[in-house]
Amino acid sequence: MTIQVKICGICDPEAARAAVEAGADLLGFHFCDSDRRVTPEEAKAIVDGLALRPIIVGVFIDQGVDEVRQIADFVGLDLLQLHGSEAPGFDAGRPVMKVLKVKEGRVPDPDAWPDPIMLDSWSADQRGGTGHTWEWERAGELLAARKVFIAGGLEPGNVGKVVSAFKPYGVDVSSGVESEVRVKDPDKVRAFVHAVRIAEVLG
Repeated sequence: MTIQVKICGICDPEAARAAVEAGADLLGFHFCDSDRRVTPEEAKAIVDGLALRPIIVGVFIDQGVDEVRQIADFVGLDLLQLHGSEAPGFDAGRPVMKVLKVKEGRVPDPDAWPDPIMLDSWSADQRGGTGHTWEWERAGELLAARKVFIAGGLEPGNVGKVVSAFKPYGVDVSSGVESEVRVKDPDKVRAFVHAVRIAEVLG
């Protein structure tokens, strides 16, 4: 199984092209309260300008079903990433990926949510991605049983170790491949994807 690589927080056409050219499987766009928020119009223009279209993911935090559905239809989202306190059964006309936050080493019960799910680190003051690592070994059983994306503090220097040790379904990165907030570094994006693929080959 090829590990899915998601580059999140895409804010401009250059970042999207760099991610696609590097071999990313999914691109994430923030439509929630975030430093990397983009408008639906901006996201649609970026997606429509791509020569090769990966899976397009919209990131939302406790937004209403109607709003999410409208954005999903307008942009042409393939997957909805839910980062808030959304209840199981959330249905805005697209598959969902629920983000579960690991707090004090405790992995939340994922049984109410379909695959894939995402595990990220919990923060008292950040409801979206935190950019901080967590104790990945705590999720060993879940990683073996479910389709799980690992997020939180990943970057080119550590993602290969995570892939080798835990063999997740996917990995997710945003700040770990940036030169500054909202600006993806093409070299870091390429290095991140390359590290994942090398780790897959080496096992």
